[in-house]
Amino acid sequence: MVAWQVWLIIAGICLVIEIATVGFLVFWFAVAALITCIFSLFISSMLAQTAIFVVLSAILVFLTRPFSEKISRKDSVITNANSIIGKEAIVKKDISPNNNGQVKVNGDTWTATLSKDYNSTIPEGSSVKILKIDGVKVIVEPVQIKETEPIK
Repeated sequence: MVAWQVWLIIAGICLVIEIATVGFLVFWFAVAALITCIFSLFISSMLAQTAIFVVLSAILVFLTRPFSEKISRKDSVITNANSIIGKEAIVKKDISPNNNGQVKVNGDTWTATLSKDYNSTIPEGSSVKILKIDGVKVIVEPVQIKETEPIK
């Protein structure tokens, strides 16, 4: 087998590994192997070709890795059920420490249970804050009403 074929096979293997993984690292080894494949047409020493591959891989990884991380690290948008965490909901059925109630948020009705820190009944029509989702139930606590200063 000729050297350029070896480097082409290595590049192909690296691309397959890149497709199978979620990181953007092995791609640079595939690029280095393709460039080394071209150099192998002019340089017959396998030691020199390997050195070119290692140096190119290091350069490509160190120069482009921060850039690729910056591009791929975007603020994630919370979607689906997790988007209601932290939102206020309206109590549709009383919630007590021993009984589940119901709350409505974003047009959806959820079964609600009180957080362990709270042990009083929350009446229908009250506002609650959704702390987390536990299975198909939301864990809530009452919204603290901010006291406003009296108008002078």
